Amino acid sequence: MGAYWLVKSEPAKYAYADLVRDGKTVWDGVRNNAAALHLKAMKVGDEVLYYHSQEGLAVVGVAKVVKEAFPDETDPAGRFVAVELAPVRELKRPVTLQAMKANPALASLEMIRQGRLSVSPVRPDEWAAILKMAEG
Repeated sequence: MGAYWLVKSEPAKYAYADLVRDGKTVWDGVRNNAAALHLKAMKVGDEVLYYHSQEGLAVVGVAKVVKEAFPDETDPAGRFVAVELAPVRELKRPVTLQAMKANPALASLEMIRQGRLSVSPVRPDEWAAILKMAEG
């Protein structure tokens, strides 16, 4: 079984609908060292929650890693990596940040504890709780 992750994107820059339209995308531009370490740890087949930041503030879809870490072409220094993601499915109901913060099962969710991270791990029990919330 693979690992689970959460990535954040501003919908005005690259929404989940854009990922669905494109079929896959290079997840680049990450410059936070902790988030970059998470990108390096991602493996093909790992599943990823897609969170809309800035507006919406909700997990809206599931993606998967289709290409593991490779040099980020947007980084002239060559220090950071990118991965490639593909869409899996849109959630039936978006799971809002407010709802996640209100769920005791998600009290340790890395995204809540380290709110500025654009890429963070999700434990299997947290993954299950978020998907259950999406079902309504």
